[in-house]
Amino acid sequence: MRYAIRLKITYDYPSAVSDARHLLRVRPRDGGGQTLQKVEVAIAPRPGEHARETDFFGNGVDAIAFFTPQTELSVVMEAKVTVDRPPAALDASPDLGTLADEALHCRSAEGASPLHHLGPSRRIAPLAAVTTYVAETLDAGEQPSGEAVMALTRRIRADFVYEPGSTSVGTSVAEAFAQKRGVCQDFSHVMIAGLRANGIPARYVSGFLRTEPPKGRPRLEGADAMHAWVDVWLGKTLGWVGFDPTNGILAGDDHIVVAVGRDYSDALPIAGAFVTAGPQATDHFVDVVPIG
Repeated sequence: MRYAIRLKITYDYPSAVSDARHLLRVRPRDGGGQTLQKVEVAIAPRPGEHARETDFFGNGVDAIAFFTPQTELSVVMEAKVTVDRPPAALDASPDLGTLADEALHCRSAEGASPLHHLGPSRRIAPLAAVTTYVAETLDAGEQPSGEAVMALTRRIRADFVYEPGSTSVGTSVAEAFAQKRGVCQDFSHVMIAGLRANGIPARYVSGFLRTEPPKGRPRLEGADAMHAWVDVWLGKTLGWVGFDPTNGILAGDDHIVVAVGRDYSDALPIAGAFVTAGPQATDHFVDVVPIG
């Protein structure tokens, strides 16, 4: 499926900002079942410095800096992407014990190595209640690990309520799990925390969802904003496979990947530092249109 994607993020500052530096992760990735055909990022006002980089996890980064006062910031990303991501053969994945052993004995140090996605990270740490919740679902004998993770994905979809506004970007795994409601970021963090505590490598994925579903299919939750889901490492043969706990499905042709990392902090669309006074106002618009 081929898509035209438009993302617009705006900030209004209560007083002038100067000496601001930001890292933008808004460009869709190229590879892993998707082909980036065209991408443009427009930034207003024009930054004093602008460099294109690639971070440790292979995400495209725009590093920008401003040295003159500004009262607003606008970032517009437009891209054309083709996605061809057939469903993974989950029954071909190793059992959970074998998978955990493979992960522990991996010796690769690159960003995609499962070793970087087994332990705590800035926003994710082991939590006994979450560890037990996930273990209950995974503990099904010698079934393939992919099928066990799929069962967990569906359980989170059934047990948690999607409710925008019920959490914030700072909501912890413990808070999201206790209230059993939130948004895609919360569900993904809960799932990652439980999988890692049970020896299964899992990483955070930030991206887009197709805005309008094909005729006869339900509209997916989270399609009006940037979405989040979970990549799970299913062994040397299958590698990283995407699972969407918000919708209880595998990540497929409706999912367009922008960034991956240990948690949301590694995949923030905009991160940086600046000085101003008072709260800032921000808006976030996404449009994903199939074009053939």
